[in-house]
Amino acid sequence: MARRFGALDFVIDVSLSPDGKHVAYVVPGSGQSTVVMVSGADGSDAKPIARAGGDPLRLEGCGWSANDRVVCKEYGVALAYNQTKAAFTRTVAFDLDGGHVQSIGRRITHDETRISQFDGNVIDWLSGTDGIVLMTRDYVPEHPSNIASSWNELDGVGVDLVDTRTGRGKTVETPSRSADQYISDGRGVVRIMSSDQGGGASSELTGTTIYYYRTDKDRNWRRFSHDGPGENALRPIAVDGQANVAYALQSLDGRDALYRVALDGTMKAELVYANPTVDISGVVSIGRGGRVIGASYVTDRRQIEYFDPAYRSLATALTKVLPGLPLIYFLSASADEKQLLIFAGSDADPGHYFYFDRTDRHLNQLTLARPDLDGVTLATQHSVSYPASDGKTVPAYLTRPPGTDGKHLPVIIMPHGGPASRDEWGFDWLAQYFALRGFAVLQPEFRGSSGYGDAWYVSNGFKSWKTAIGDITDGARWLIKDGIADPDRVAILGWSYGGYAALQSAVTDPKLFKAIVAIAPVTDLNMYKDEAQNYTNARIVDRFIGAGPYVNEGSPARHADRMEAPILLFHGDQDINVNIAESQTMDRALRAAHKRSELVTFKGLDHQLDDGDARAEMLAKIDAFLREALKLPTP
Repeated sequence: MARRFGALDFVIDVSLSPDGKHVAYVVPGSGQSTVVMVSGADGSDAKPIARAGGDPLRLEGCGWSANDRVVCKEYGVALAYNQTKAAFTRTVAFDLDGGHVQSIGRRITHDETRISQFDGNVIDWLSGTDGIVLMTRDYVPEHPSNIASSWNELDGVGVDLVDTRTGRGKTVETPSRSADQYISDGRGVVRIMSSDQGGGASSELTGTTIYYYRTDKDRNWRRFSHDGPGENALRPIAVDGQANVAYALQSLDGRDALYRVALDGTMKAELVYANPTVDISGVVSIGRGGRVIGASYVTDRRQIEYFDPAYRSLATALTKVLPGLPLIYFLSASADEKQLLIFAGSDADPGHYFYFDRTDRHLNQLTLARPDLDGVTLATQHSVSYPASDGKTVPAYLTRPPGTDGKHLPVIIMPHGGPASRDEWGFDWLAQYFALRGFAVLQPEFRGSSGYGDAWYVSNGFKSWKTAIGDITDGARWLIKDGIADPDRVAILGWSYGGYAALQSAVTDPKLFKAIVAIAPVTDLNMYKDEAQNYTNARIVDRFIGAGPYVNEGSPARHADRMEAPILLFHGDQDINVNIAESQTMDRALRAAHKRSELVTFKGLDHQLDDGDARAEMLAKIDAFLREALKLPTP
């Protein structure tokens, strides 16, 4: 069972060719490798055309620059300056048979004065007829050792029109050290630029961003907004070139709302959509130009407010055609939007990928999201709420084992990562695995979670850790009081911030949890700040954590003597989100305090542990650990 649940999603990414006749999938291979598969629109004749070994690069996603040309982005972690690990991306294109491989980021030479981490990013797929795309490129200055060669001083992020067959490009936006990102209007024209106030690509980030825009009449950059700590700025996320507007998020009554802003020089802002209880998380777009068709947000489950009446009608029709699969998303479209790729899933169904022809209304299933779980009866995930000790009502998700009465169960509290994140209703491989192993799983949306507005976010889950951890432990007490949990068989398990919360919960209430599992956890807040010193976000992390007595008090590695339950830790040694030293420090502190601790290290893996074998091993170890600690029989 651990192997079936530990297997990665079969589809990492999927996209449709401009003519709607072929589908490109990125799928996991063995170990950390990834593979690009291409099939006919009906799923036939699927064949692998490219592979990344995962040491260090793996494929993240692909698109189409022409009907016979696929463009993919690779991601990996490798050593940079001073033996510091850093993330890298590389962009490559190839034909449908995997041939004619061409790097389309900036050419790397031995004369570069700095490392190019992120070589390029497609911001507009254009027509899909000629293999040309609009993409950002990282320009790196070159100082040749050969005195006969000229120096190239271009530095920073620019925008090029790039021929994906040859790799040659034509500069559209001159590279700038102060530029971070650009947004196209979907018709090949750059309309938005963002700039970090600290100086862009090679400088320390400040967390303050200036946005600029162009009208459709000239190329002069004009101020759009200034976004920094304590400011309520319009933050552009998409452009509709035909309507000559930008879509932007801005707080309204303490929650992010979606606005439409005129790019004609007036900056007139019109409220498009807001929700009274949660943030609007972004827009839904479709097609090669990224045409905006709706707004997305999450209440107890993800919702989409469609602006486009045709897609609204289609989404409604699909919910009737696909009963039991209410989570329906439009993933990709042909150039004329007559053919679509669609995902449909639910809490107890990992999901299905479909090809839909809007002309003949034919819906064809291409593949399952989790073929290994086909035929497995999964648990139902319920949206619940419970009272915190200060009277606030905390939303959460509760997954009970199938076929039980839901009472006096072994329980796992599973706080999410982030902390600026949240869980959503839908398939969760960790919650489902443990539900099938006999545990009830509670996923609390503690204060410090994002998506619920400024008041619920408080000062973030680290600065306000006492509130966040209190909400999490109150969830366990509620389950005990309500008779759902056996008080002697309550455990806590978390990943990243969730791992931090699991450990810190054992500090604040040592007797509540009988077993602690932490995956890639932060364990010392000052150490976490120190880890960022070699990276451009050091100032942002320092401000995010802050300073004061709460930093020491909120660092579980400094309070190992207070913990009573056995602890199991997991960490990848290539983790750049949270350094493995955090878990090593925690493990040493626990052993020095004569507590029971075990640290499992995964060689070559980063924060996500994107390896099916490693995840299967982790699930099996956690299951055995919990059964021993909670005195549970093996089912």
